[in-house]
Amino acid sequence: MKKLVLILLAGFVGGGLLLLSPADAMRNVGRTVLDGAHGDRQLLPRTCRACHRGMAMAIRGEEEVCYACHGSQDERDKMRRAGLLGDGARLDNIAREFRKPYRHPVEKSRGVHHPQERLPEEQVNAARHVECVDCHHPHQVDRDQPFRGMVGKRVGNFQGAIENEYELCYRCHAESANLPIGSTNKHAEFKQTNRSYHPVEAEGRNLYVISLLPPYNERKENPGDVTRMTCSDCHGSDDASGPQGPHGSNYAGLLRLNYDTSDERPESRYAYELCYRCHDRTSILSNESFPYHALHIRGNPAGTSCHTCHDAHGSSKYQYLIRFNEEVVSPTADGKLEFKATGIGTRHGSCLLNCHGVEHNPMSY
Repeated sequence: MKKLVLILLAGFVGGGLLLLSPADAMRNVGRTVLDGAHGDRQLLPRTCRACHRGMAMAIRGEEEVCYACHGSQDERDKMRRAGLLGDGARLDNIAREFRKPYRHPVEKSRGVHHPQERLPEEQVNAARHVECVDCHHPHQVDRDQPFRGMVGKRVGNFQGAIENEYELCYRCHAESANLPIGSTNKHAEFKQTNRSYHPVEAEGRNLYVISLLPPYNERKENPGDVTRMTCSDCHGSDDASGPQGPHGSNYAGLLRLNYDTSDERPESRYAYELCYRCHDRTSILSNESFPYHALHIRGNPAGTSCHTCHDAHGSSKYQYLIRFNEEVVSPTADGKLEFKATGIGTRHGSCLLNCHGVEHNPMSY
C-alpha cells in the first residue's frame, strides 16, 4: 500500500499538481474554478470546505448544503462559529421560499442532475428535475450575476453562455421533450414572429398600449423608458423584501402578485394585482383601450378575468395578446372563434365567439 501511495504521489508531482504550496494551490483554484462569490475569502474563509465537507452533500442532499448559508439565521450562525462563513456575508433565507406551496421543487429530485447534462431534454421519458445548480453555477455565481457560468438553450451542438434570464428558463420550459401535461413551450409563446408577445425576447410589436404605466413604454423615447421585461418580473417571491428570483411563492404559477384567472369574479385591484403593476387600472376601467373593458371585467353582477381573453405570454394569431380561454369562451354555432382588429391602433374590431351563452357572430366595437 505504501508503495502504491508513493507511485501515485510521484505521478501527481510529475503532473505538476504538487509543485505548489497549499496556499498557492488554493489561490490557483480560486482563479480557475472559484471565480465568483464562493471563492471570496471575505465571504467564505475556507472556500471549498464550506460546501465540500465529508459526505454532507450525499447524505443531506444538495439543497440542504446550500441552506447552511442560504437558510435560517440559526444555520448561518453555526457556519460562522465553525469559521466557514464570514461576518460580512449578507444572505437571504431562500430555504423559506422553497417551503411555499408554489415553488421549484428542489427537494424532490436527488441524484438526477448531472453536471454534463444537455438541455433541453430530448427524451420523453427523461427524469424531470430541478436543483439549485440547474440555475446557479456553484463555482462562478455572483450576487450581481446569478446565472454566471451557466450555458443556455442548446442549438445543435452549440450551447452559448447565458446573457438573458429567459435563456436560462428556456432550458427547461421550452423545447423539452418531457414537458409535463398542461405545460406549454414558453419559447413558442414569446417568439418575435408572433403577432403579439410580452417584450421578453425583444421590444413588443404592438405600439398602441395606452394603459402602460411609467416608466414602461412600447419604444424608448425618453431616458429611463423601460421597453423590455424578464420572466422574474412576473414570477418570483411574493415577499417584496424577500430574495429575488423564482424560488417560491404563495401565489399560483409562482407569481409575485395575485392574478385571478377564474371566471365570474368581482374586479378589484387585488384580483388583477399582477396586471395592474404595469397597466393603469384607471385606464382599463375607463375603457381607453377597449370600449367594453369595464363591462367584461366588472360584469353584472360579476365579470371575467383578463385571462379569458389574453395570454400573458404571447399570441401567435392576434394583436394585444388576444387568446381566448376555451374553458370560458366557445365557438359560435357555426364553429367560429376569432378576433378581428379593424386597422392598426384604432381600438375597433369584432369578435366571433360564444361567451356566457351570448352569441357574438360577430359583435363589433
